[in-house]
Amino acid sequence: MTLKPLADKVVVKRLEAEEKTKSGIILAPSAQEKPEIFEVVAVGPGGVVDGNEIKMEVKAGDRVITGKYSGTTVKVEEQEYTIVRQGDILAIVQ
Repeated sequence: MTLKPLADKVVVKRLEAEEKTKSGIILAPSAQEKPEIFEVVAVGPGGVVDGNEIKMEVKAGDRVITGKYSGTTVKVEEQEYTIVRQGDILAIVQ
């Protein structure tokens, strides 16, 4: 099964959490901070949303930062994805 976002929606996947500190201490999964950086998996076509023309500026494979509580999280085939509006993406990480 694949996810195909509509309009100005973007499907992102959270990147893996660091398992070690910079000094080499291995962290338990409960102590790992969730990273704020996501990888773009799929992008909607854009178009007219709420009367405004939306041009999609992100593409699959981009690494992005989103708002902390933005989007809807879904689980597809044991993988967790978040669906956000392009406007909820704060920056592209280069």
